[in-house]
Amino acid sequence: MRTAVTIAGSDSSGGAGIQADIKTMMANGVYAMSAITALTAQNTTGVTSILNATPEFLGQELDAIFTDIYPDAVKIGMVSESSLIHTIAEKLRRYEAKNIVVDPVMVATSGARLISEEAVETLKKELFPLSCILTPNIPEAEVLTGMEVKTTEDMIEAAKRISEEYHCAVLCKGGHQLNDANDLLYADGTYRWFHGKRISNPNTHGTGCTLSSAIASNLAKGFSLEESVERAKDYISGALAAMLDLGKGSGPMDHGFAIDNTYTKEAEV
Repeated sequence: MRTAVTIAGSDSSGGAGIQADIKTMMANGVYAMSAITALTAQNTTGVTSILNATPEFLGQELDAIFTDIYPDAVKIGMVSESSLIHTIAEKLRRYEAKNIVVDPVMVATSGARLISEEAVETLKKELFPLSCILTPNIPEAEVLTGMEVKTTEDMIEAAKRISEEYHCAVLCKGGHQLNDANDLLYADGTYRWFHGKRISNPNTHGTGCTLSSAIASNLAKGFSLEESVERAKDYISGALAAMLDLGKGSGPMDHGFAIDNTYTKEAEV
């Protein structure tokens, strides 16, 4: 069985972070492991508290994983402190990690910055050059390029700039009132649009985590980058289309929508 590790924060409500990543990896047929960068107290209505791991403990988590069950792919989510980013980069280099997918979580859907400018610079210097693909949304692409992204042509230019600067592929995610559910993959000087079906579902908590984890899962299984993105897009469309409705705010998706067997059935009344 192929393996993958998520390096990200914990979401106590289970819709995003490592919980969404593990569900996604399992649903996509790989064995999931995790190195937790932070604990969060959150639910569908918001985050109330964050407790970051220490760099020393995060390093021990990664040592434990890479020296025993070596991952075929790595997904990196939100890391809010420069010291943690340094630790991750050092361990990934030491263990020669492969198929590294970085979801550069920097800007919330509301536009609010989630990590410090110092941490952004450390991400760009330490982690981006190690990745095989970055998955920024529109606001994050604007932060990384310093340009406004208002049109499809802007998306292409932003993805091109990011790809050329960090020497990796870039999946620039649509949405945010631009280009609906269509995403742009820029790699090796060429680009391809992945057209998604807009699904009218207000419960989108954890979509970025889920997409990047699905890409990592498919890379772990040996699919090409384009195939991995296409399969991940199909998976997240199915998870949204299942129309799970939990919580009082923006709820989670149904990560297990395609799992249907005797163990998933509810008791008959």
